[in-house]
Amino acid sequence: MTVIVLTNCPPGLRGFLTRWLLEISAGVFIGNPSARIRDALWDEVQQYAGQGRALLAHTTNNEQGFTFRTHDHAWHPTDHEGLTLIRRPNNNTPPQNSEPPPGWSKASKRRRFGRN
Repeated sequence: MTVIVLTNCPPGLRGFLTRWLLEISAGVFIGNPSARIRDALWDEVQQYAGQGRALLAHTTNNEQGFTFRTHDHAWHPTDHEGLTLIRRPNNNTPPQNSEPPPGWSKASKRRRFGRN
C-alpha cells in the first residue's frame, strides 16, 4: 500500500498521480504500485512539487510495517532505536537568557522557564 499526500502542489502533479493512484480526497492518493513505480512517482513529486509539500508513506518489512518520506515539510522523520518517528519543530521554547516578567507566580516561572 502506498499513500501520497500533497499540500499546495500544482494541479498538473495531481493529474499525473491519478494515472497510477486513486485520489480519495483532495491531495490524498492511495494505491499499490510496485516499488520501482513508487520510487519513480516520488522522484516526479519531488521534482514538480514547487512551493508545495509532499509526504509518502508505504508498507515495508520492518517493525512498524511501514516507512515514510517527506519533501519540504517542517516535520522530519527521525530514527529512534529502529523506529521512525516524526520530529516536530518546537517554536514555543522561550529564549534561554530571558527573565520572566514581574507578577508571575513561582509555579508559572518553573513551568515556563524551568528554573527555581
